[in-house]
Amino acid sequence: MEKPEQNEGGRTRTIRLLGREITMPQSRLLRIVIGGLLVFFGCFGFLPVLGFWMIPVGLVILSYEFATVRRWRRRSEIWWAEKRGRRRARDRQQFDDADGR
Repeated sequence: MEKPEQNEGGRTRTIRLLGREITMPQSRLLRIVIGGLLVFFGCFGFLPVLGFWMIPVGLVILSYEFATVRRWRRRSEIWWAEKRGRRRARDRQQFDDADGR
């Protein structure tokens, strides 16, 4: 098996989604086009074949190229983790109260 080519920094550009590692194209322009098209066509997610899942995937690809999108992605990741943490803590509290602890 061939190893993917490396960019000038010595690292390949990869995305980790749902436990899978996907190698991105070497061309910056191609990455921007792919990310933009995924976001654009994701807006038509109500149509067959296209889906709303394309929007977050496109934003993840664009976040590798643009600092603004990267900040939005990081903020949403932190918000989601905090929300999940609060929900889990609340569920644990209710479980403990039900047990009479």
